[in-house]
Amino acid sequence: MVTPDTSNTIVIVPARMSSTRLPGKPLADICGQPMIIHVWRRAVEAAVGPVLVAVAEQEIVDVVSEAGGDAIMTDPDLPSGSDRIFAALQARDPGGQFRFIINLQGDLPLMDPHSIRQCLAPLASKEMQISTLVAEITDHEEVASPDVVKAIADFAPGFDVAAARDFVRQMPEEASGPFWHHIGIYAYRREALESFVGLPVSLRERERKLEQMRAMDNGMPIAVVRVDTIPFGVDTPADLDRARREISEMTSTN
Repeated sequence: MVTPDTSNTIVIVPARMSSTRLPGKPLADICGQPMIIHVWRRAVEAAVGPVLVAVAEQEIVDVVSEAGGDAIMTDPDLPSGSDRIFAALQARDPGGQFRFIINLQGDLPLMDPHSIRQCLAPLASKEMQISTLVAEITDHEEVASPDVVKAIADFAPGFDVAAARDFVRQMPEEASGPFWHHIGIYAYRREALESFVGLPVSLRERERKLEQMRAMDNGMPIAVVRVDTIPFGVDTPADLDRARREISEMTSTN
């Protein structure tokens, strides 16, 4: 897959302390480093452009800055991560240098940097406005779990990019697979991000608590890129313990 010119690309990581299930998680310690620093490093390693952390609290700015990263304060009352990254983009780049924006969730400390690059690839086609990642689900419990967001897409033989038909938490009973785990990263053309955050919350977005439904409900197609691995997301204390174990194991083998 051909990728866009990375001199026009920025990765923005939204982060705030008021997570419902794991308050303060951007600064949760994982093997001696706050989680947000692990995510920031994965984004830097992707080497697709500068990385900016868009935060709601000064304490996250301080931590990122101390690690050598770039962070910017945004309004704590912004309603979503997409609104936060757009506010950060407007503040940092009012002249419009960056044409491609990657929104990487701040709770993916084990994100594969190569996957970040793959998310950007569909935007090399001018017809594509938004893209995201999926990986095949092989665990039946994940298929059944409403906590795992599934993308519905049909990949042509030999192709790793398809157009999403839907995003759901619960698969229809008649569905036979393959099933695709939606991964929390998006790449936008700048004008698509601007249009998206200007739209009202859609009915299916409110019902499913899935922000991407706003794009689908307003005729904005989303490309999905198939990758090999599902990065581990941290949402609960148990997730945090698992992330610590996995990163500790990775560190000890390197």
